[in-house]
Order: sequence, then structure tokens, then C-alpha cells
Amino acid sequence: MGGKDSNYSVVYRHESLDHFIEGEWVFFQRSKESGGGFWFGRTFSDCFWLEFERPTSLRAGLQYLLSLERLKGQENDFDDDFTLE
Repeated sequence: MGGKDSNYSVVYRHESLDHFIEGEWVFFQRSKESGGGFWFGRTFSDCFWLEFERPTSLRAGLQYLLSLERLKGQENDFDDDFTLE
């Protein structure tokens, strides 16, 4: 599972997610017979929302999360000189 400071959890084969936080990112490892990789998405009280339509590697999912974190700091930055051409 993810560390206490991380915003995600990893659930490996033959394990279960004992409890979840609404909106938490989770990686569920797929069996090797199914092609391996991880299902990646968010947990909600009524569903697990897949972020990607296909299984992904743990590395690609973590890079995606890092990109989201970088964008969070820029969400209120506006370019007053922006024009559509």
C-alpha cells in the first residue's frame, strides 16, 4: 500500500483494500494471466472510477500523479495578455 504521506494506495494481487478514503487514488495489480499491469483510478463511496481505459504500469500512473500535482500549483495562474488567434 502507499505510504502515509502519499495520496495513493497500491493493492497487490491476493490483497484487498481494507478501507479507503473518498477520492483516493488506487492501483489494483492485475494477474499475470490477464496481462499484468494495474487498474488505476479513484475510490468513491459508490464506485471505483477508472482514470485510464486500459491497464497501466505503476510507473506511468505515478508520473501521471506527479503531473497532476505540478498542475495544481498553477490552477489559479492567469495570463492577462492571452489572446485567441
